[in-house]
Amino acid sequence: MSQFDLKTEKVAVLLGGQSGEREVSLMSGAGVLEALRSVGVNAHAFDPSQRDLSELKKEGFTRCFIALHGRFGEDGTVQGALELLGIPYTGPGVMASSIAIDKIMTKRLWLADGLPTPAWRLVASAQATEAAYAELAQPGAPMIVKPAREGSTLGLSKVTSVDQCAAAYALAAGMDEEVLCEQFIAGDEVTVPVLGSGAQARVLPVIRIQALDGNYDFQAKYYTNTTRYLVPAGLPEGEEAAIQALVLRAYQSLGCRGWARADVMIDAATRKPYLLEINTSPGMTSHSLVPMSAKAAGISYPELCLQVLQTATLDHALA
Repeated sequence: MSQFDLKTEKVAVLLGGQSGEREVSLMSGAGVLEALRSVGVNAHAFDPSQRDLSELKKEGFTRCFIALHGRFGEDGTVQGALELLGIPYTGPGVMASSIAIDKIMTKRLWLADGLPTPAWRLVASAQATEAAYAELAQPGAPMIVKPAREGSTLGLSKVTSVDQCAAAYALAAGMDEEVLCEQFIAGDEVTVPVLGSGAQARVLPVIRIQALDGNYDFQAKYYTNTTRYLVPAGLPEGEEAAIQALVLRAYQSLGCRGWARADVMIDAATRKPYLLEINTSPGMTSHSLVPMSAKAAGISYPELCLQVLQTATLDHALA
């Protein structure tokens, strides 16, 4: 990572973009921009959907804080463009970003490394979704159907009967040509942020999520105040540390750096944790979870933004 000089750096906060999470990204970026300016960083908003990325170089930006979410933001595309421009950026690099946004590739790597993730099927039709339901659904428990490469629960359905499969597939397929059917794990839902890289990576406190009626959907994530977030998580003794260790392995398995946040389900019957996915450009809104966990660890929102910014780097630093 390149040395950060507060006096000479000109920082672009990349926000907005053109994914389905644009509005959330605008909120995240506005928070990051205000926080960085509050600690003296020469930071400016930059929306890649409104301006060409080549302008970053022309205008003398020396570092980018990526507050984009979803496609064209945390999928390796912007990261690749910044590599070509030679401008260090926050978060994982090109390969880790492109793998992490693809839930199917993520699962394949985790399974290869012996890490637990719910059983799944890749489907290409409503009929295949019905077949997956017969295999994955448990008595009294739904199956999850979702796009393979979207975030924020966009396009996600909980299927509780076979006659719901066609509509669930159509919703997910409308957002991505690859659709993932996943075994539903009934139990505690937790999320765990990681900061840093390599041996210096550290896991922040676990947050337990209690959504109204168990529906932690897009609305519950960003626009309502009915969801409860428990920090400390109140898990059985030793469980939090075990989940943190698992998340760190998952982070390193995908080659992540800088920061990310992993979502985990804990089976209520066995207390076994299952990795769902990793977000490589986590939300930074008033409802977001990384700032909440960081606060529990004694890190303020501005301090968190500055720490993440200081990790900005390139996969291949130019000589």
